[in-house]
Parts: sequence; C-alpha cells; structure tokens
Amino acid sequence: MFIKIIILGLSIALSSAAFAKPNAPKGNFAEKLKKKAGDPGPFVQGEENFPKSYFLVSKNIPYMVGMTLHHPKSSSLELSKEQIDSISKIKESTVPAVIKMAQSIKKLELELANNIGIEKKDAKSQYELVDKIANQRATLTKAHLDCISAVQGILTKEQYERFLTYATAKPTK
Repeated sequence: MFIKIIILGLSIALSSAAFAKPNAPKGNFAEKLKKKAGDPGPFVQGEENFPKSYFLVSKNIPYMVGMTLHHPKSSSLELSKEQIDSISKIKESTVPAVIKMAQSIKKLELELANNIGIEKKDAKSQYELVDKIANQRATLTKAHLDCISAVQGILTKEQYERFLTYATAKPTK
C-alpha cells in the first residue's frame, strides 16, 4: 500500500510539472536586454547577467516580477487577471529605471577598469569613482527591495507559499 501511495504521489508530481507554464511569456526580452547592455568590458570573466549583475546584492534575493510572471511554474500561483495586471504594471515602471541605472553603473565600472587597468592611474585617484559606483549599486538594490515588497503585497499568503516552493528550489544538474 505504501508503495502505491509513493507511485501515485510521484505520478501526480511529474504530471503537474509537465503541465507547468509561465503566467506570461518572456518574448524577446532577453534580446532587448542584450542590446541595452552593450559590449562587456575588457576584463569580464564569464557571462555578464545584465542588469542583475549590477545590483549590490545580485544573487541572494528573488526577482519577484520575473518569477511570478515568467517562471515555468508561475501558473501554479493561480494569479487572477488583476494580480497579473498589477505585477505587469510594476514591471513596466521598474524595469526601464533598473536598466537605465544598470547602464550607468556599467559605464562607471568600465571607466574604472580603463583608468586602473589600462591607463594605470593611481588607486587613490579612483576612490571617488568607486564610491559613486557603490552608491548607485545601493540605490539600485533598494529599488529591487521595493519591487519585491510591492509584489509580495499583491500575492496572498497561499500564493506566496507556493512561490517559495519553486523560487527556493535548487536547480538540478
């Protein structure tokens, strides 16, 4: 009997994963972001993740808008049309500002890379530029936190709990 329950549970889990779909398709958003990002700097190692690479905290907090609208399992949230519209409005107002700020940070970082790595300027002469980069990264991250709070306010407690099940899942290799 126990084995039947396990098999039934696995069957349900696998079939529901097969039907998972995002609340909203991404479209060609990745291509648009790549154009906005421009070329990577001469010292970039690996892939740039624009604009996410330019947040002060870029990896350890969720990107709520994208994960509630575009994650393959976001349909499990069963968002109402009003909720999707509200989150989409947050995206429409936040993403352009984030991109603009990330472009500004990238420009400053490229200037710093050129100054110190190519022109061999004195390190102390670059401290003001480093402070400017740090301040802009902090401002960008604060905007990210505001965005997270706004989306959390749209979700019900149950929806947020479901969100956490897929947002905190570690990717399989």
